[in-house]
This record gives sequence, C-alpha cells and structure tokens, in this order.
Amino acid sequence: MNCDLQKLQLYPFERLRHLLTDVRPPADKPLVDLGIGEPRHPTPHFIAETLTSGLRDGLSRYPATRGNDALRQAVADWLQTRFRLDAGQIDPESQILPVAGTREGLFSIAQALVDRQTAPLVVMPNPFYQIYEGAALLAGAEPRLLNCNRANGYLPDPDSLSAADWDRCQLLYLCSPGNPSGAVIPKPLMQRFLELADRHNFILAADECYSELYPDEECPPPGLLQICAETGRTDFRRCVVFHSLSKRSNAPGLRSGFVAGDANLLRDFLRYRTYHGCALPQHVQSASAAAWADETHVRENRRLYREKFDAVLAILGDCLEVNRPEAGFYLWPRTPIDDQDFARRLYQEDHVRVLPGSYLSRDTLAGNPGQHHIRMALVAEQSQCEAAARRIRALVERL
Repeated sequence: MNCDLQKLQLYPFERLRHLLTDVRPPADKPLVDLGIGEPRHPTPHFIAETLTSGLRDGLSRYPATRGNDALRQAVADWLQTRFRLDAGQIDPESQILPVAGTREGLFSIAQALVDRQTAPLVVMPNPFYQIYEGAALLAGAEPRLLNCNRANGYLPDPDSLSAADWDRCQLLYLCSPGNPSGAVIPKPLMQRFLELADRHNFILAADECYSELYPDEECPPPGLLQICAETGRTDFRRCVVFHSLSKRSNAPGLRSGFVAGDANLLRDFLRYRTYHGCALPQHVQSASAAAWADETHVRENRRLYREKFDAVLAILGDCLEVNRPEAGFYLWPRTPIDDQDFARRLYQEDHVRVLPGSYLSRDTLAGNPGQHHIRMALVAEQSQCEAAARRIRALVERL
C-alpha cells in the first residue's frame, strides 16, 4: 500500500455527510442542496447530439492521448479569442493537451512534474480545491498554504512565504477565479508570482475552470496566458493553465477539459499521460470541439447565474456579510456562529444543505481562513435558490 494514501484527509462532502448523519430535517420543507458545485443548467443539445452522432465511429478506434487535430485547433482558436492572444501564439501541436476534466489534469500534473527526491513543497491557496493537496501528497511533496481571507481580499499573498520556502517550491497551484470566494487574481499580483517562479524555478499551474462565469459581459477575468502574452512571456515559460467544459458548458458528465502552456512541460506531461491511460474517447473529443467553438450557450449560462445572484443577494444582502463574487457560481458569506454549527442547524431546521467553509481549508498558525464561512453553490433552479435564501435569512434572524 502506498503510505502516502494515509495522509489524505476526508473529502469535504464526506465530512458534511458525517456532520449531518444523525439530523432529521423537517419533512414539510423540500431539500435545497447548495452544497456541491455541480452545474445543473441543461447541457446544450448540440453537445449531446455531437456526442451521440460520433459514437459509431468513435467506439471502434483507440483515441489519441494528445487529442485529435480538430479538438486542439478548436481549443487554440478559443484561447486566442478569449484571452486576446495573437494569431499563432498558442500552438495546437505542442502547447495544448486534452484532459479528462480539470480534476484529473490538476492531479496528474503533480505526479508528472514534481521531483520527490528534493524535499519539495507544493504551494496552494487556503481555502483550496482538495485535489491540490491530494496531488501534492501523492507526489511525495509537502503542501504549503497561502491563507486567503477577508483582510487580503481572499487572494494568496506571495510575501507570506519565506525565500527559503519558495526555493523548495516546485509547483504553485493558483485558482482564479477562486473557489470558493470568486476572487480574481489581478495582473500585478500574477506578475509577482511569475517573477517568483523565475527567481526560484518553480511551475505555475493555474486552475481557471470558473473563468467563464462572470457578471459583466464586457469585463471577462484575465487568464494566466493572457497576462504572460501581455508581458512578453510569449513562450508561456513555467506556466500551464487548466480549463473545463463542466462549468462553462454545463457538461460535468462529459469529463472534458484541457491544459495549455509551456511546450516543454507539456511534452513531459504527454509522456506521463501515454502511460496514465487517460485519453478522451473520440466521440467526447468531437463533442468538446463543438462546445469550445460556440459562445452563445455560454452567454446564456452567465445570464442565468446573474439572475440568481441578483435574487439571492436581494434577500441576504442586509442580514449576512456577503458580496457578489467577481466570477464563479459560489457565495462565500460569513456566518454569525461557527460554520459547522450554522450548516448543521440550517439542515436540521430548514432542510438546506451548504458546505462549512472550514471543510475547504486547513488549520494554520494564523487560524483557519474558512472558519465562519459557508459555501453556497447557486446551481439549483432560481426558485430553489430563492427559497434557500429565505430560509437562511430566517435562521439568521432566529440566532
């Protein structure tokens, strides 16, 4: 047995299940589940149609690990348009690889690129997507946390680590827009991390899976590749970015995303992936190429989330400390009592499921930055989100 498996902590949703296991919610109130960030808007018909139409030919061949030409070109075209890259600035042959959703890619990149013989650190924000921590531990690295809290705008602070720690860092996970806060890392801060990567020789892995869920159609969040290009780092040296169709296109079951960036890193990652056995089936690649080529459904997706945020914040805005996120589909309010107690009471008294913020964080010497927060995923229908908000307000008023 791999001894590093014993270092893995319970996943947040398993901890939530234990927290609520003996609770009997009121039967007269239907459950509203805001706990899991699983998109529930309908998957566009054209994605499903392309998927099924490709089944006949797609099942008769082994798919290519590096993806087919059409998918990599569709991704390159999307990156060029979305992040204002010059024509030809991203090479579909050497700088793009499909992954089976960002979860798979974010985990496996650490297994491929971390050298476990040098007491490595893998640095990540805190709170964080727990895959970062698991990937670090199973790559033989020590996770090191950058607390993201109200005082620093929920953004990772590069000055919170010493130069000696940055020297040990081999991989830095960044999440922008952030999960759970929705905070977007601004260009100057991202440039600081790039400067540190050059000085201390580590890799930046940017999780950008929420990048297409933003409120203002005229102000999309910047991405790492865009910032690299704008600052003359046109080879995307030491940088990889991860994107997914799960949130953008409401297709979590498709398990389709990509990694793009430094060609030298992706060459080594491809070598790992040929052994890993993670190639996307041919019909999934065809459906994915169609999805990346269409923006109409993505704009409609953003419209639906805007309406839900408007409705929920109108109910909760004056009773909880909560702000509209810069992007994503989560609210990250502070709770008037302990976050676990709040989540338990909310389920017990009002049949609403939310995730305690401390389950997404780790304790540090400076405290747990997720404490006294809950994560609310506004993925349910708008009427359900509004019902949940009214029940949350009622609980706050009873406290």
